[in-house]
Amino acid sequence: MDAAFIGRLGNEDMHLKNYSLITRNNKIELAPGYDFLNSTIVINAKEEIALTLSGKKSNLNRNDLIEYYGIQRLGLSELFINKLLERIKSVYPDWIHKINNCFLSQVMKEKNLNLLRIRMKKINLI
Repeated sequence: MDAAFIGRLGNEDMHLKNYSLITRNNKIELAPGYDFLNSTIVINAKEEIALTLSGKKSNLNRNDLIEYYGIQRLGLSELFINKLLERIKSVYPDWIHKINNCFLSQVMKEKNLNLLRIRMKKINLI
């Protein structure tokens, strides 16, 4: 988990063009992020993502994200998805720690923590 996570959490303006892949040691990975803004809490955005997923931009649930996008569209195995979800769940306390200890005001920290809880609940991880 990199420091840009906090900005990615509520950035529904992240289009595919905002992501880059790099290859290091024969491994393809996401390039380090920059210029991220949690627009969900800054501008009170109503949409959760920029591009539609299963015909929706908001009110996404576990089925939309895991079953439709992960399994049907990306062809990921349930084993891979379960390992990834366990990894996300295992770093949840780290995310809380990073948010609580970042440069944001207490009000913005609380908004980020609340959004994190909401998103984790959507995929049934808390």
